[in-house]
Amino acid sequence: MAPQTRQLCTFSLGELLFGVAVTHVQEVIRYQEMTSVPLAPALIRGLINLRGQIVTALDMRARLGLPAREGELPMNVVLRTTDGVVSLLVDEIGDVVQADESAFERVPETTDGILREIVSGVYKLDRRLLLLLDVERVMQNSQANSKGEAA
Repeated sequence: MAPQTRQLCTFSLGELLFGVAVTHVQEVIRYQEMTSVPLAPALIRGLINLRGQIVTALDMRARLGLPAREGELPMNVVLRTTDGVVSLLVDEIGDVVQADESAFERVPETTDGILREIVSGVYKLDRRLLLLLDVERVMQNSQANSKGEAA
């Protein structure tokens, strides 16, 4: 029986390498001009117009409590979710990788609380860990933050 693999679109935020199932990815695009949303939490960076479709852009650095990006403009990973299309603003886009399911492990107990909320597991790659992003949990937590977070 052949080993099971999963195709993951990868991206980085600081030193962290994330992956999301390619089935969730609509497209990957360069920085887009955004319209800010008054009184929105820091996580919601703004709205982008994607060929007539209005898409919420989530700042993943803010979500993870990382320092603000300096100099370089973020890239957009546009994802399809059960709640619609959303763009994740990330530092850098990586490759699409074939991750072997035998290299998949649960989130380590020592993982930071914020990461534990949005990562469903890790893949051990040659020299790095690839954190598998749970898109639906990112969306749920984003909505909870936007409703319950004080400005």
